[in-house]
Amino acid sequence: MLTEERYAAILQILAEKKAVTVLELTKALQISESTVRRDLTALHRSGRLYKVYGGATIIDNNYSSAEEDMQTKWDLYPEEKVAIGRKAAELITSEDFVYIDAGSTTLHLIDFLTDNNVIFVTNGMQHAVRLLAKGFKVFIIGGAVKAVTEAVVGTEALKSLANYNFTKGFFGTNGISPKSGFSTPDADEGAVKCEAMARCKSAYVLADRSKFNKISPITFAGISSATIITGRLEDKKYRDYTTVLEGE
Repeated sequence: MLTEERYAAILQILAEKKAVTVLELTKALQISESTVRRDLTALHRSGRLYKVYGGATIIDNNYSSAEEDMQTKWDLYPEEKVAIGRKAAELITSEDFVYIDAGSTTLHLIDFLTDNNVIFVTNGMQHAVRLLAKGFKVFIIGGAVKAVTEAVVGTEALKSLANYNFTKGFFGTNGISPKSGFSTPDADEGAVKCEAMARCKSAYVLADRSKFNKISPITFAGISSATIITGRLEDKKYRDYTTVLEGE
């Protein structure tokens, strides 16, 4: 049996059983235990399954192309988002030049900012207003405004970002998965996230529990491209792929 045929067979068995042991795979495929372990390691590294002690489990990715409006997002997991925002704010120092991405969780970050020497750039309409109200110096990138998320997007937004080099950037996401990374439903918004993240020395993705094991149509960054800031991490496998900080 060729390598790709073994991979396909393992994934098929796993899709049916959700979890499988090395012994079960050796019997089902009539191959050695060392070959099974080697295959599981390769499939784990490529994000197609999660290798555990003595076997493997399925990566349960839920696909979603839906995009809720800002008010709906704001009402979801409010206590967890507050904790995430507080944790993220702790990472910002007076020497930083910070990008804040549009999104409900990143909006909570602003509530905990205290150092007025920090300069901010954002593509979020609400974010710019809230930063100004707190006395911060803030720049908003140019471009078209997306009604649902109130985010500035498009060609002009990408051109605006080309002028900046950020020390830190804080981003929202609709989905996180080992295989598909950080994803969002909208191609224009995804392009802005991708460009802004590429211009950050350190990037952080703020995500409540609902974003894990979920895939949206557009991947804007690989999972290792940013540190994840969340509430309490329920699925520990994500620590195998990137740094995860938990808010209290």
